[in-house]
Amino acid sequence: MKKQLMAAGFVLFSFVLPLKAEAFTGLYVFGDSLSDNGNVFNFTNGLVNPNTAIPPSPPYFPGRFSNGSIWVDYFGNKLGLTPTLFTNIQSPTTIPNQGINYAIGGSSSGLGNTLVSDPLPGILAQVGLFRQSLLTNQKQADPNALYAIWGGANDYLFGQNVSDYSQIVSNLSNSVALLAEAGAKNIIVFNLPDLGKSPFAIASGSSNQLSDLTKSHNTELAKNLDQFNSIPDINIISVDVYSLFNKVVDNQEEFGFTNVNAPCIVGSFEDINSGNFTICNNPNDFLFFDAVHPTTGAHRLIADAALAAIPEPSAVLGMLALGALGAGSVLKRQQKKSNFTPINQVLAAQSSHTTVEN
Repeated sequence: MKKQLMAAGFVLFSFVLPLKAEAFTGLYVFGDSLSDNGNVFNFTNGLVNPNTAIPPSPPYFPGRFSNGSIWVDYFGNKLGLTPTLFTNIQSPTTIPNQGINYAIGGSSSGLGNTLVSDPLPGILAQVGLFRQSLLTNQKQADPNALYAIWGGANDYLFGQNVSDYSQIVSNLSNSVALLAEAGAKNIIVFNLPDLGKSPFAIASGSSNQLSDLTKSHNTELAKNLDQFNSIPDINIISVDVYSLFNKVVDNQEEFGFTNVNAPCIVGSFEDINSGNFTICNNPNDFLFFDAVHPTTGAHRLIADAALAAIPEPSAVLGMLALGALGAGSVLKRQQKKSNFTPINQVLAAQSSHTTVEN
């Protein structure tokens, strides 16, 4: 068992790994740069001009907002699944056998993008594109596949209504509901790491504000996800990235890091394109590769946590109605009123995705 998993409080026996790998028939990912392993890179012509694409490569690993593979790569490899990039799909009638990665760097929780000026879809819009592809092919979502949602950070770091965490959480929760309506049964949802501890927050003096927003976001998200437990056959798998990152920050040497506060690379994408940036010579010692994105070592820990959160294969295949929340869901549930649209209303409204913000 890896030391990282022990330190994070996750228990994973090696004999379970092959069984978990066989439990799912596909992997569908909806998110932002933390989950994008090539979509923005392709969209910004990275296959032709990698040095001027987003993110520029080098110094970024091709198609990843990191110095190497990201959690989707590690996680998919463990499950034996390689989702096709959304930008590599040539026809709306094509549904790849191993799933699709819709995640796009800069995506907000709602409809738009905070990084690229072109109207690239936010997370809720990504789910809408997936649902449209199902309608085009007259199909339901594969009930034996795994669906992953992770987002919200861009809304707080670069959005306009940074304090409106209820709307941001509502966008994510409604995305889950729309996937469930489409036929998805196994949905894995990540909360946010403490954005106030990112190099971006430290440098901008916004640590306290972003830490408070992160806590509010995660508490409300956990409360909203609880509402899915009453829906038969919907298995919500929560991954507590917040606790994981805090453990890493508090025990950096145990996880193999020597710097958890500063970024390895300093400079914007424009600075990098003009050669006006600095980069460390030991990125694997850093928790952050740039001001907001983790290094590949941190992504490996996230993948391990996500794999550990998946219920035992018997639960996945035969007891989906239990709605197991995984190893990391330890946030306290507050009983305050939420603006999360009730599930029955979301599932009944065909145009619910057009009423959200961001």
